[in-house]
Amino acid sequence: MSYMRGDLLTKTRKLVKGLAKPAPAWFKAMEQAPPVTFPRTDGKIEKIELPEDVYVKRFFRRHPDSLYHDAVKISGFAPPPARVFAWRVLELKEQGVEEDDAMAVADMEYGAEKKAKKLAYKELKQIARREGKQPPPNPYPSAIKEIQAEEKKYVRDRFHNPKVLEIVNKMKEDRQMFLQDRAAASGEGQ
Repeated sequence: MSYMRGDLLTKTRKLVKGLAKPAPAWFKAMEQAPPVTFPRTDGKIEKIELPEDVYVKRFFRRHPDSLYHDAVKISGFAPPPARVFAWRVLELKEQGVEEDDAMAVADMEYGAEKKAKKLAYKELKQIARREGKQPPPNPYPSAIKEIQAEEKKYVRDRFHNPKVLEIVNKMKEDRQMFLQDRAAASGEGQ
């Protein structure tokens, strides 16, 4: 029945009508109360657009260094700075402020918040150094440093993992064999 189009009722109806199959016990009941059919899409899925998406894009154009902030943090409930910025712009626009002014105000608030967090982190680092403790994580780390921290274990792993060292040694041996075969082939050709 997989080659026929339609749902179970349509396929069964065709088989019963063509005398290829006897009518099942449920057939009459299903014809009287057919199952709900859902409209089919044309294969195109519409992109979900939120009202603040325009301002999120503008925020990232103004602050490309904030692109690394993860939009979906499983362990946190705080929204990314871009969404907070966009929500603030929309809130100000609802209060009657013009778009450019609202963006300027939200941008100033974002800058002040970022500066305050950096200052607080700087003070926490000084306190931790005085007490001989390790400083807390940076609230605004560099994107490059964050990526390097993620890759650090893999970089170290390549020098100390026995499996990786075994693969490297195998590649060296293969290379050595290739060079020997090439040297032997060039010696025969002369």
